[in-house]
Formats: sequence, structure tokens, C-alpha cells
Amino acid sequence: MTAIRLFWYRREANFGDALSPLVVGHVSGRPVKWAPKDAAELFACGSLMRMVAAGVEAPRAPRAPRPVVWGTGCMGPVERGFLDRVDVALLRGPVTAALLERADTRFGDPGLLAAEAVGGLPARDDKVGIVPHLTKRGDPALTALAAAEPRIEVIDPAGEPADVVRRIASCAYVLSSSLHGLVVADACGVPSDWLEPWGQHAHAALKFHDYAASVGRALGAPLAVADIPARIARPLPQAIRHGAAVTEAQHALRESFPARLRAAQAAA
Repeated sequence: MTAIRLFWYRREANFGDALSPLVVGHVSGRPVKWAPKDAAELFACGSLMRMVAAGVEAPRAPRAPRPVVWGTGCMGPVERGFLDRVDVALLRGPVTAALLERADTRFGDPGLLAAEAVGGLPARDDKVGIVPHLTKRGDPALTALAAAEPRIEVIDPAGEPADVVRRIASCAYVLSSSLHGLVVADACGVPSDWLEPWGQHAHAALKFHDYAASVGRALGAPLAVADIPARIARPLPQAIRHGAAVTEAQHALRESFPARLRAAQAAA
């Protein structure tokens, strides 16, 4: 069976981007291979919309199917002229829809299917997991905090993605400056909060608000690393409050994945 040509950002090993082939392989039932953006037939996890636009800037082969956008988000404003050269199956969230001036009502980040893609998840224990953004790996403040507090486990976002999912699933509570730390915590039913994303890139908070709005999640203000000891000293939530909306987004992701990219259709 031929592999799906999927584009994901891979200049650096990063959890959210690395989830894309894992989830797409699970949903499609097909092998997945990386493809450059101008040859990809699918875009999924990540704030890739500008790369989608660049990937369809030049005309493709006559009668070639248009590439599919499935769960992809915006990092910031993007020109909308590319939209007639792609098939939008699903967007990550309503902020992305607003930036593209679309009236979508269903949304979903593909990372919400990561838990079922991995399967066999461990039981939760009393750990507090911290998932830093790639730019915060090795942060001395986090290292010192983990050394001082035995409950805290810093989870490397550049680790093997299935292992990162399992480590998140095993936590009682997660704090993350990586968007997909929060997305996967939601997929696993683990309560979580976001850490300050400042310094990652321009419009750093936009993707968090986009995802949160897609599942009706109240974000509040992000925590600073210095706030963590006081936060985990208080009683921690035992469950997520927006579980029904997460389930709805998971249904939207499964139902919107294009039939032509599924194994049964590809084998026909």
C-alpha cells in the first residue's frame, strides 16, 4: 500500500509536529512518509497554514487532487488566496477560522487522537508533569525545580512521541508551554494548565487560544515557572471540565478525515 505524503515541520524534533505521522497513520490505516510542502497530499498537526499556502503557490500537475488540510492551525494572519487550491476537511479552532474568514462550526486538533493512536496507556499516579516548549528544553529554572520537588517530572518534548504521550497519561496533573502537552493531556483526561509561552515565536499565545476555544476550555492567565510550587501545593483538579467537548472534537476529527486517504479507499 502506498504511503500518505504528509508534510510536518521537522527541522527540529518537536512533540506536536512529531505527533502528526503517528495520528495520521492510526486514522488512515496506511503508512505515512514525510513530503515537502509542495508535494504533500495532507497537512495535519501544527500551526502550518503559511506553509500550506506556500506549498500550493505553484500549480500542481493537471488533475492532481488538491492537498487536504485536516486539523491544521494558523500561527498568525495569513493571506487567504490559497484556499481555493486546497480541500479544508477540518481546522484546529475558531481563531484559525476567523483569520481565514471562514464560518466553520466544527474543529479539532489531531493531537486529540494521540492517546488512542498509542493505546495501552499506563495508569495515572501522583506525578506532576511539566512539558516545556522545545525552546525551553534544559531550562535551568525547570531543572532546579524538578530537583527540589520529587513529584515533578520534566517531560522532554523531543522524546519519542508515543513515549511522551505515555508519560503525560501517567501524570495526575500537567503544566505545559508546549501546546500539544495540553492537547494530549486533554486526550488522556489529565487536568492541565499552560505555562508562559513568551519568547517561543511571534503570536505565541494565539495557538493556545485557538485550541482552547475549539473545546470550550477556559485558559485563564498562563503560569510562570516561579508560580509552580505554590500552584502544586494547593489541591489539584481531579478531572477536566470540558471532556464532552473533547469527545465531540475527536468525533469531528475521525469523521472529517478524507475517505480518499483511508486504507480501504486507497486499496480500491
